[in-house]
Amino acid sequence: MPFYQPEPPYSHGQAAQVGILLINLGTPEAPTARALRPYLKQFLWDRRVVEIPRPIWWLILNGIILNTRPGKSAEKYASIWRPEGSPLKHFTARQAELLRAELARRSPQPVMVEYAMRYGQPSVETRIQAMKAQGVDRILVLPLYPQYAASSTGSALDAVWQSLLHQRNPPEVRALKHFHADAGYINALKQSVQTFWAEHGQPDVLVMSFHGIPRRSLDLGDPYHCECLRSGRLLAEALNLAPEQYRISFQSRFGRAEWLKPYTTATLEELGHKKTRRVDVICPGFIADCLETLEEIALEGKTDFLKAGGGEYRYIPALNDRPTWISALADLAVKQMSGWLPETWDAETDEQARAQQRQHAMALGAKN
Repeated sequence: MPFYQPEPPYSHGQAAQVGILLINLGTPEAPTARALRPYLKQFLWDRRVVEIPRPIWWLILNGIILNTRPGKSAEKYASIWRPEGSPLKHFTARQAELLRAELARRSPQPVMVEYAMRYGQPSVETRIQAMKAQGVDRILVLPLYPQYAASSTGSALDAVWQSLLHQRNPPEVRALKHFHADAGYINALKQSVQTFWAEHGQPDVLVMSFHGIPRRSLDLGDPYHCECLRSGRLLAEALNLAPEQYRISFQSRFGRAEWLKPYTTATLEELGHKKTRRVDVICPGFIADCLETLEEIALEGKTDFLKAGGGEYRYIPALNDRPTWISALADLAVKQMSGWLPETWDAETDEQARAQQRQHAMALGAKN
């Protein structure tokens, strides 16, 4: 088997396209233990996700976790599964569709927009191959993680670079590392919260829950913790919240090691013990609703708060397909593609120019 993948057919003068690849975490194909096992195996074997020495981790993963966790996780996925399938996959595909339409209104030259999953399908490698086959030679990689973490954005970029290693003629690539302080992103969050409050009223406390990472990652130089705090502060300022009106916490702890604190569960229990009349929770680090928002926060978080003696509890949905977010996403993409797209473009003129290029190439002996 050759190390380099075959290149797609090429003809002189063919249209060179610009493409955008949105990357999200991933999802199993179905809410079943059978579907969860390969998904969890791929996810948890990633060195970016778990940094335990491989021989030890192989025994733990294959001997314990993959024999016990798929069934438990499948029950959780089943509680949030929709007729259209995985919420994360649905909203990620929707974001790609809406971004494609938004860019069509802004850019004179068409821009291809696709999405991929870091774990599961469609994979990063197959998406890049498909984009190349359709003439894309410049790709903007846009991981859908506002705050950079080695275990999320870093892993997504790993998948991109690994796919390029096996390409004889890789496309030109640009990558967005983070957008935790982007004005459009913060404004989209602000509008989402204000719209929710206009309908349901304002709570006593707004909890901003971010996905957790091991404390060791912070100590080793991962900027994620600082970027989460900055996003939370900027959102609180945009909403004109006083310090006592909001909390920033971290969820989804796994294993026995210390993770970023304060933990969301402990925060909700504390607010419940204080008899807080109403708490709203938003997850600014999740651009699309998923298991961690719809099950862990909307369901489990509510139970924790109410059991501790709290009053009313509401979850504010992720940005998903909100128009303000799609507009902000388009702004980010256009900025990153500076110099790739012409200020003016006409399909007929472009076709004529490419036809002329083909004629010149054929005159010089080209076969196609």
